[in-house]
Amino acid sequence: GMRLGPAPSPDLRYVSPPASDAANAIARPAIYPVTLFPEIAPHKEGMLDVGDGHKLYYDVSGNPDGVPAIFLHGGPGAGCSPRCRRFFDPQHYRIVILDQRGSGKSTPNAADDLEGSLVENNTPALVSDIEALRSHLGIEKWGLVLGGSWGSTLALAYAQAHPDRCEALLLRGVFLFGPDEVQYLFTEGGTYGQNPQAWEEYRRFIRETSDDWARESTNLLGAYWQRLTSEDLEMRKAAAAAFVGYELSISKTFIDPAVLAEYLGTPSILIPFAVMEVHYMLHGGFLRRGQLLDGVGVMAAHGHRVAIAHGRGDYVCQPQAAWRLSEALRAAGCADVELEFVAGAGHSDSEPGLVDAMVRATERFKAVLKA
Repeated sequence: GMRLGPAPSPDLRYVSPPASDAANAIARPAIYPVTLFPEIAPHKEGMLDVGDGHKLYYDVSGNPDGVPAIFLHGGPGAGCSPRCRRFFDPQHYRIVILDQRGSGKSTPNAADDLEGSLVENNTPALVSDIEALRSHLGIEKWGLVLGGSWGSTLALAYAQAHPDRCEALLLRGVFLFGPDEVQYLFTEGGTYGQNPQAWEEYRRFIRETSDDWARESTNLLGAYWQRLTSEDLEMRKAAAAAFVGYELSISKTFIDPAVLAEYLGTPSILIPFAVMEVHYMLHGGFLRRGQLLDGVGVMAAHGHRVAIAHGRGDYVCQPQAAWRLSEALRAAGCADVELEFVAGAGHSDSEPGLVDAMVRATERFKAVLKA
């Protein structure tokens, strides 16, 4: 394939420009009644050895005697930030955040050891890691499991595998890992409808680095994987920037250039995000087709409470996934299912309308979740 020269940093060569924002909503976001809790430092931090060479970073903040709550990050591979602790009232919840295999502060990070980061990196392993952490922390059951995007997928997989170990789920930007969802986002160009240039740039990177466009054009995920695992470091970095740049350019109602620069300019964030996401997409999320919708019965049988917040303008994970999940849960007999579509919100949990909806949900759950 073609050799790419050294990249600018951040590498925006294959990232579409954002739409106009004459109101400057980036600097002056809409004011919502409910916002994040204040910044909080952890009172416990650790690296949990889960085997297969992986040590997972976790930290615990809030009330040591509170309702156990865990935040499951997206991507896969996006990692957590201190901000993730702030969706929960620290006086009520014992807040746990966890960097999944290959991501964030967990080791090995995909940016440092690609091969090691991929060892036994799959959904059943990530589910068992949550169990290992629960056990390590001496938690009988999670009161609340919060997951957004891929984190919602993982939360559902966990709740269905260990239904007696959690009481409530809060899901943002639902992704069920159906073939239709993967095709829409990464193979068939469903996003072309809303953001044609983003999709064209995602394809252009492969076309301009391809020896066989006829073959690779029908398997863009495979083509990205080949480049993300290339011997050529510049190619690996460029592929990650093109892939993550595509997703970030469709993930918010108002695209913040500073966020693009942060993600695309920080290899320890950029590389795992791209590598893990493509790895999981190529393998159907390591889930049987339709598994998470077909598994809602066990959640109903265990009385799980489910709150869903989904942006009406989410072009990464379409609102139909949230609708199908809520309808399936209700049909299965789940008594407490709340679905909220948020006007004007995209996919990211930095959207102020989604923050408002998510924090209202964690507050609402306080009435029924007791330590």
